[in-house]
Amino acid sequence: MLVTLAQRPDLAEATYAIPYPPDSPEFMAGSLPSLLVRGRRVARRWPHLVVALLDGGRPVARGVMVPFRGRGSLPARGWDEVAVWAAEDALDDVTPDTACALEIAVHPDHQSRGHSRTVLEAMREAVAAAGLGALVIPVRPPGKAAVPEMPMRDYAAETRADGLPADRWLRTHVRAGGRIGAVAPCSATVQAPLAEWRRWTGLAFDRDGVVVVPGALAPVFVSAAGDFAVYVEPNVWVVHRVGGF
Repeated sequence: MLVTLAQRPDLAEATYAIPYPPDSPEFMAGSLPSLLVRGRRVARRWPHLVVALLDGGRPVARGVMVPFRGRGSLPARGWDEVAVWAAEDALDDVTPDTACALEIAVHPDHQSRGHSRTVLEAMREAVAAAGLGALVIPVRPPGKAAVPEMPMRDYAAETRADGLPADRWLRTHVRAGGRIGAVAPCSATVQAPLAEWRRWTGLAFDRDGVVVVPGALAPVFVSAAGDFAVYVEPNVWVVHRVGGF
């Protein structure tokens, strides 16, 4: 069963309690723009754009979106910039015309059952019901972590013999009717002192240069002298039309 938090506000806590997989990168918690769209804020302001998949009455997967007014082309600063746009538009009472998916999360005990596709389709329906014209997603292809130094543009362009994207998650979106758009080369940025990076990763971070961090889609830039490191993550914009398309 699929519901939105507007229909079942009592499920907000359980929906956001769905854990990420154990190997999810901890360092993404250092994204400052993500503080603008924390779970409780989104659930309170845009409950109709939070979708929960229920199994036995309990949420096992979620899809979280925020609305914004398009500014022309999709931003190179991807996830971060749309999070700021959504917050700006809410503060300025700007009428949105587009929804951006912030995440699709499936409980680790319920993986490999097609839940991501099910939630994605429910998100499109929720966007249409809200009167918005499109759902855009700065997709984070997890397989890219295996080739962190490969340009995202090249990675996203790789296809199988049947013409579908080689990446599993991009392939899911295309099969669901999504169109791969531009690469967002600096979609999510994490900057933090080296002590935090050591805590997140268990790595030394003791010299200047780049460090390949497990789970990262690109290398992390380190300044040992400055006592900080910066991670700039590329994503891939995917556009889903809604409302009768």
